[in-house]
Amino acid sequence: MNEANTRRELIDKQLQKAGWKLDDASQVAKEHPIDKPDSGNVNDTQAPYGTRKLFADYVLFAKNGKPIAVVEAKSADKDARTGREQAKNYCLLLQQQYNCELPFCFYSNGDHVYFWDIGEVPPKQVVGYPSRSDLERMQTIRKQQRPLADELINPAIAGRDYQISAIRKVMEGVARRKSKFLLVMATGTGKTRTCIALIDALMRAGRIERTLFLVDRIGLREQAVKAFKEHLPNEPIWPKDGEKSIADDRRIFVATYPAMLNIVRDEETVLSPYFFDLIVIDESHRSIYNTYQEILQYFNTLTLGLTATPTDIIDHNTFQLFDCEDGLPSFAYTYEEAVNNVPPYLANFEVMKIGTRFQNEGINKRTISLDDQMQLIREGKEVAEINYEGTELERTVTNKGTNRAIIKDFWEVCVKDPNGVLPGKTILFCASISHARQVEDIINQEYAHYGDNIARVIVSEDRSVYGKGGLLEQFLQQDMPRIAISVDMLDTGIDLRELVNLVFMKPVYSYTKFWQMIGRGTRLLDSAKIKEWCPVKTKFFIMDCWDNFEYFKLNPKGRELKPTVPLPVRYAKVIIDKLAVATAIAEDDIALKEGSRLQVLADELPDKSIKIKQAKSDIDQLYEADFWTSLTTEKITFLSEQIQPLFATLAQVNFKSMRFRMMVLDTSLALLADDMERYESLKDSLKEFIVLLPLAVNKVARHEDLIRSVLGNRFWQEVTDDDFDMLADTLEPLIYLIETESSAGGMRKLNLSDTIETREMVEFGPENEAVSVSRYREMVESKIRELTATNPILQKLQAEEELSPDEQETLAEELYTENPHITEGLLRRVYQQQQADFLQLIKHILGIEILEAFEEQVSRAVADFIAGHTWLTSRQIDFLQAIKSYILQKGSIEKRNLTEAPFTLQHSKGVLGVFSPPQIKELLKLTEKFAA
Repeated sequence: MNEANTRRELIDKQLQKAGWKLDDASQVAKEHPIDKPDSGNVNDTQAPYGTRKLFADYVLFAKNGKPIAVVEAKSADKDARTGREQAKNYCLLLQQQYNCELPFCFYSNGDHVYFWDIGEVPPKQVVGYPSRSDLERMQTIRKQQRPLADELINPAIAGRDYQISAIRKVMEGVARRKSKFLLVMATGTGKTRTCIALIDALMRAGRIERTLFLVDRIGLREQAVKAFKEHLPNEPIWPKDGEKSIADDRRIFVATYPAMLNIVRDEETVLSPYFFDLIVIDESHRSIYNTYQEILQYFNTLTLGLTATPTDIIDHNTFQLFDCEDGLPSFAYTYEEAVNNVPPYLANFEVMKIGTRFQNEGINKRTISLDDQMQLIREGKEVAEINYEGTELERTVTNKGTNRAIIKDFWEVCVKDPNGVLPGKTILFCASISHARQVEDIINQEYAHYGDNIARVIVSEDRSVYGKGGLLEQFLQQDMPRIAISVDMLDTGIDLRELVNLVFMKPVYSYTKFWQMIGRGTRLLDSAKIKEWCPVKTKFFIMDCWDNFEYFKLNPKGRELKPTVPLPVRYAKVIIDKLAVATAIAEDDIALKEGSRLQVLADELPDKSIKIKQAKSDIDQLYEADFWTSLTTEKITFLSEQIQPLFATLAQVNFKSMRFRMMVLDTSLALLADDMERYESLKDSLKEFIVLLPLAVNKVARHEDLIRSVLGNRFWQEVTDDDFDMLADTLEPLIYLIETESSAGGMRKLNLSDTIETREMVEFGPENEAVSVSRYREMVESKIRELTATNPILQKLQAEEELSPDEQETLAEELYTENPHITEGLLRRVYQQQQADFLQLIKHILGIEILEAFEEQVSRAVADFIAGHTWLTSRQIDFLQAIKSYILQKGSIEKRNLTEAPFTLQHSKGVLGVFSPPQIKELLKLTEKFAA
């Protein structure tokens, strides 16, 4: 296709789709003449300006009649990027010719379009053209934007030192013309608040107008909308109640991935690729690299990723998506840093590991009690046939007695409410919905005297969970239910500061998911906002019933998770593999049938998808008759490499039905390939799935003969390829009747008494080394309270009377006699009071004179300084953190120290190279507080 045809057939239509009227000279000029430059400072890569006339392929005009964009066209068989310099030069010349703002630059070969905001951001490939209003809005932003270094951060939204540092890192990156950023911040450290404060600053600086905040489920969307309304109450937010269509009069947009993908693909919506200025991806997950990456490919924006996943666990795809060099995010703040901050920003946790007899030794004749054995015999069951490993619990067998033993033990050791009777807010993580229902029944049976609303199953499949007054809102905001029994739904994203207990009633193998689950309990509870049914929260309690903590000690990164291949891609692969085998053994009829099957599947590809539009010429080959008449190795390779990956775009399919069809097809492929070992294995798996069909349902009962023949041997004796097709066609419409948890239907259910056999505390987490310190404090405080009842000097002190020097010395000697570990030096270290004397420390212990720990004094002073000076750069914030570390280590700081090591590591001139003289004057007000 030559350039003229490319323009007529492709570029013209693309511009029209963006709303440009090609026959309106006030909007679009083709072959627009350009004045030759006054000087030779503009380059032309094709010819000297003196030897030819200059014409721009397309010039797009703003409403004021000035050029606002140039489109340079190249023929479809050329690389669009060959037009880059030519388009740039035309933009520069038009700016001079019209005395206007620099036009935006586009160059395209019809299939690929590149956009370049010259002098602002590097060129990038885009999916289409902006409308006139898009360009005018972009031009306004470019003209009105202010330097980000001068823009203050609102500390009322995000005022912690690390939050301000994270925002500065991103703002400095934007100023350097970067467009992708990744913030790694532990759950509970305020990722959303930090993001909102960043959006606020970018808006005030005139850098962005519209922001899209993407989440992966409805509950998190509602949570995000609430946060934006709280912190940016004057910004219009989409959606309002019941809204589905995008409204262009909003500035903040919150959506789930599937909802936004539908909007992007809806041609009636015609949402411009330039509609948003910033996209935030909250807790991006693996699906963003498959189907939902199309959202990021569609929009031409700044992109910010938020995640709580530790940096050493984040997979390569995430770093690659956000252009993170050397696996380093734009900013990271860990759980350990938050817990060890003084005062802490997050709660630490204590872990108790328990194991029942059946978990440790399995369920067999040796471990089943004699009473239970007799009961089994009375029920006509063979005790010898019951033989399960402990790891099979809640997988192939469920035992009510085991779950009852765990619940009873939890009730004894958990963190209780202030009355000491009922558990505080708790999440029980269960293996399946049937497991969760059984646990709920046990709690209702064992603790019925506390009411019927103490524990509730909260799962995404239950509609009563959502909305105002739903189960989730009740759990988060009301006294009851106290216990949420969850299957996956509450593993991530739920913000409940009152949460004090977590119970792992299932094994977890993903380290990322494991820490997300722990993160549900890490948020501290503001003592001023404690509800009457909430215990004071300094730590939270975890009961681990499945050795998860031990597993992650031995396997710090958990199981190596392979990249997830979407089901439609795997299904397409089976079709292509069978097609290849049929071709190789000259089964032409089967080959043609599988070719038709692939065509039918290709009919489902979303033609509005960017990926599918770009691959249209490849897909069209599937519908050419001669493509299938003589299948060659090259054609099979083409199907595998070019067509198969396209099925990742299929999102709106019945995955359960597709999985069944793939199982049947894969079994027929193994038989066709004469791979009998694999065939037998697949056949057994297929039988295990079909047996779950409920014959009690009339729709299923109509096909009982077929089902029984498949479950027996009759169907398989002389099975043909057509028989497999008949099996799939007949049973696929019934697959939805199988329980959501397929394992539940075939799981053996027992009710045998079980007992807790092992119970021990596990050391895991950033504060293990501090246990002895806390015990020391408890011991000292207990001893002093005990002595106060009989010691006249302590009684005098408690009455707030002055002690003479002799009385002070006597008190010190008496306390040392009672316990030689009660010394001024130890007390100073334990209570972090380097400058307090012995008497002040005793008063502090008695609650007469509350001393702020030295660490707290220093940390608070530095944090307040940062929050009060949000103009600080990220480098200056790092310098302040170095000052804090120095004071904590040395106990004091002098002005001269700021130009010595270790501060010369920050800059060879120390503070003089990082701060200006007026700023240093401000800084010295801080350091003087800690002078020797």
